[in-house]
Amino acid sequence: MSDSRESVLTELETEGSGEEALLLPCLAGSSCPRDKRNRRNRHSSSSDKDAVASPGAHSGDFNHFPEDPEFADIIQRAEQAIESGVCPERISQGSSGSYFVKDSKGKIIGVFKPKSEEPYGHLNPKWTKYFHKLCCPCCFGRGCLLPNQGYLSEAAASLVDTKLGLGVVPKTKVVYLASETFHYSAIDRAKSRGKKYALEKVPKVGRRFHRVGLPPKVGSFQLFVEGYREADHWLRRFEAEPLPENTRKQLQSQFERLVVLDYVIRNTDRGNDNWLIKYENPGEGIERQKEAEWPESSPDCCIKIAAIDNGLAFPFKHPDEWRAYPFHWAWLPQAKVAFSQETRELVLSRLSDMNFVQDLCEDLYELFKADKGFDKTMFERQMSVMRGQVLNLTQALKDGKSPIQLVQMPRVVVERSRSGGQGRVVTLGNAFTQTFHCKRPFFSSW
Repeated sequence: MSDSRESVLTELETEGSGEEALLLPCLAGSSCPRDKRNRRNRHSSSSDKDAVASPGAHSGDFNHFPEDPEFADIIQRAEQAIESGVCPERISQGSSGSYFVKDSKGKIIGVFKPKSEEPYGHLNPKWTKYFHKLCCPCCFGRGCLLPNQGYLSEAAASLVDTKLGLGVVPKTKVVYLASETFHYSAIDRAKSRGKKYALEKVPKVGRRFHRVGLPPKVGSFQLFVEGYREADHWLRRFEAEPLPENTRKQLQSQFERLVVLDYVIRNTDRGNDNWLIKYENPGEGIERQKEAEWPESSPDCCIKIAAIDNGLAFPFKHPDEWRAYPFHWAWLPQAKVAFSQETRELVLSRLSDMNFVQDLCEDLYELFKADKGFDKTMFERQMSVMRGQVLNLTQALKDGKSPIQLVQMPRVVVERSRSGGQGRVVTLGNAFTQTFHCKRPFFSSW
């Protein structure tokens, strides 16, 4: 029995949670591992942060959504499916580790993007960004974004979408999930095996572990939307075969909502391959969709847009280094049409209200501060950029401008007032100052 205890202890000595002290008693006159742990904690607080960021027994311990029982039910179904062996499936596309999450029947119900497997995360299972860093280090990453904040950006985009009533972002929240199919380090997997071994061989000891399986990963969970296809597919067809007038107006309205979202959050990664379009016409069958001409439009036809992949938004400064990261929708014909009265009525009254904007910033603060690497100063810089975007968008809506005219407006940062500011500054009341950002990236699109 002493040999088995020694082998278990060897596998668990890197746990860092003090649980190895449960396996062997402290010898008289020797230093107890738990005491060593306590002394070590006096000099370092990183383990405390990790403990906060990593739930104990199950991922469900941190997945509480009392304000949204429908979303909570979906997460519970996902956890039950994983426990029953229906594990998330890694998505082959993209440059990060993202997963289709299924229910117990194998139906896809969401997309999970772990923080540790983001494009520049230390556990990214794909090699694209590694070679990027190796071969072109000067252009590695996006200098205007905080690293490894993609999961927060995804959830924050959903929050902004909800606050503005846009309805184009599938509901997204921060959740914790654990699965064998996620990419874990060899140490995490070894610790998990060691704990299972301890539970099997020394049940009295094993039952006292806080967690036996793999540690849950924090990430964004976005509800899966059905019936949508990449925008590029439909846009090519719309170009060759113009839509009926009523359907075209629906598309324009949805497109303007996408523009509002992307501009407010300053999305740096919006191409025509990462937003989706769903076209439904009750009078059109599946076979009819393959024909060369549109059928006669039904009054009940519906066209919807879904804005996915919002993980590269909320920069702390406007892009001003190598690349401009433009909005690719700015080259579409829909971007040349002035914002409609419907869009102005939907968002203008909210965006022009500084109290609403401040409430939005406070809601985002509550979301972002949960990250263990949260920096209040950098968050305030992110909000300064967002306030500037809101200011420009408000003016463009009042002036009846189009999306293409909007992106051509001078870039603005709206900061909290500070004495001794330099540059061209316009005071906005007693609380904020407006500063024009004149520096442009080396490769600029407009």
